[in-house]
Amino acid sequence: MLKQISAIIIILILTLGFPSRSQGATPRSTWVENEIYQYNHPFASQLPQELATKMQKMTASPFAFYRGTAHIFYRDMQTLPGSGFVNSPTSAIWLEGDMHMQNLGGMRDSNDNNVFDTTDFDEGYLGPYVWDLRRMAVSILLAAQENGFSSGDAQDIVRNFLDAYLNKISDFKGTNEELSYRLEESNTNGVVKDLIQKAAAKSRSSLLNKYTLLNSTSDRVFQTTSELQPVSSSTYWAIATAMSSYIASIPSSKRYSNSYYTLKDIRLKLGSGTGSLGKYRYYSLIEGPSSATDDDRILEMKQQNSSAVAIASPGLLPSSVYNNHEGTRVTIATKAMLSNTDPLVGYTTVSSIPFMLREKSPYQVDFDYTLLTTKSKFMDAMGYAGKVVAKNHAISDKDYDAGIVPASVDKEVTDITSGNKGGFKDEIVNFALDYATQVEYDYASFKDAYNRGVTLY
Repeated sequence: MLKQISAIIIILILTLGFPSRSQGATPRSTWVENEIYQYNHPFASQLPQELATKMQKMTASPFAFYRGTAHIFYRDMQTLPGSGFVNSPTSAIWLEGDMHMQNLGGMRDSNDNNVFDTTDFDEGYLGPYVWDLRRMAVSILLAAQENGFSSGDAQDIVRNFLDAYLNKISDFKGTNEELSYRLEESNTNGVVKDLIQKAAAKSRSSLLNKYTLLNSTSDRVFQTTSELQPVSSSTYWAIATAMSSYIASIPSSKRYSNSYYTLKDIRLKLGSGTGSLGKYRYYSLIEGPSSATDDDRILEMKQQNSSAVAIASPGLLPSSVYNNHEGTRVTIATKAMLSNTDPLVGYTTVSSIPFMLREKSPYQVDFDYTLLTTKSKFMDAMGYAGKVVAKNHAISDKDYDAGIVPASVDKEVTDITSGNKGGFKDEIVNFALDYATQVEYDYASFKDAYNRGVTLY
């Protein structure tokens, strides 16, 4: 069996062209199996079928495995060398936390701008700014090799991502441009522009038709499908009871009348995402702005647990900031890093479990990296990704809440990198090459364990 695993690993490395570098990626099968088990086992009693789906999804590719194992990445951030381009002010900034290509997308903000931006902040937490860049850089390498690009081309794409990040964060230094900055149809092209246009063309009626129907009394209710499952009467009651706490979590300036939040139906949502599979996710249908059935809203309720980033930087975000409530943490992170945030973003507790809520938007389209079929398409798209991450970091500093991040991140990052941008990019690229190789080793170990029927949750 060991010979088989070694053969798989050698084939992977030869195929992918990402040689192990100075930090020495290494097989660690037992450790990987244990990390996956320890992270997922707490959810095994609540949604074991969702964990089975998660494991199956993670077998698809090293990138899919990487999506589902942010906890392993941050376990490694505890022990791998730090960056030469981090100082005290840039060591504790807001991070998206799970920065990879499929946590970007086209969407419509609350001011009806159709934009390209970050879509998920479940792992939002404080840490060194380079962790978001490292995690995205590795995802670029893994997606590029999956799309058939050479290692050299993949590294060029990472460098373009980093160039865009550095240039945009430098643009923000000494200005307030970050507060109004957005990527929209007018200042994008290629795959990203197409994505924004695709999101803009979507409609509320299409979303409602996908998930709901009008019953015999012309009331709108959820459909029941393999992905939308009825909940027990006790769960329904618990969620209904928690709605008042959710409404109270929304600032009064953004809060609608109570009738807007009138609960009409609830379903358990199965099969969404990768990393979050195993945690409860509910769709709640609410009345919306009028009693008509064509403007109902769908709330997505996601169970939240401690951020994976906190594995590597425990206690860096004081629990008092988010009242020791993980749904509150994700709500704050979302508001910190997005402009014109969804006014339905909030949090509550259901049966002692923290949840974050937001609208299931009709106008959101996830990023599809398989469309990046040429180097120029990939370079363009990741240039925009670099600008998005720069915006995330710049608007969530003292501009958002100086009590959490007292520094100007755009100033600090610009000052610490401006004298040696080449060295900065080399450091991130070399890290990403090493770590992409480690992900491939870990993926091979995971897939072997999965095929042998090892208990992984």
